[in-house]
Amino acid sequence: MKLVLGRFEDGEALLEAARRLREAGHRGLDLYSPYPLEGAAEALGLRRSSVPRAILVAGLSGALGGYLIQWFCNAYDFPINVNGRPPHSAPSFVPITFESGVLAASFGAVLALLWLFRFPMPWHPVQQAEPFRSATVDGYWLSVPVQEEGPEAIAREIEALGAKAVSVVGPEEEA
Repeated sequence: MKLVLGRFEDGEALLEAARRLREAGHRGLDLYSPYPLEGAAEALGLRRSSVPRAILVAGLSGALGGYLIQWFCNAYDFPINVNGRPPHSAPSFVPITFESGVLAASFGAVLALLWLFRFPMPWHPVQQAEPFRSATVDGYWLSVPVQEEGPEAIAREIEALGAKAVSVVGPEEEA
């Protein structure tokens, strides 16, 4: 996948360029900045993350599973009368139910992040650009994937939006 990278001087110019490019019909835009930018999600048109829902489902499933295992073992499969306590005593099941819910939610969070964010991604085309090495220190970067139109047209469009430097990265065309 080829990408066109544009370097901007400040965060406001970067966000405005991202808004304009998205309005022009470009999809798959990404921003890189030394710190989180307020309004970046809106500028990119990102929807709300589904990670919290995945964590909630995993946590509730773990809690339900922990409770059902205790019920099955203590009240159904092998009930034992201990000091007159009933075999199905919900208050005594609370600690393990809570802990199994927390454990399952933790695993759910890790798996949701790995799956939804496509981790691990040990290599990305933006890492080919030599000037991009300063992305975490200074400079604000915008990447646009090349789709139908050539990279030259997108590069001109990014320059017109105020980019200080533009470069094309990605696999070379084979002859």
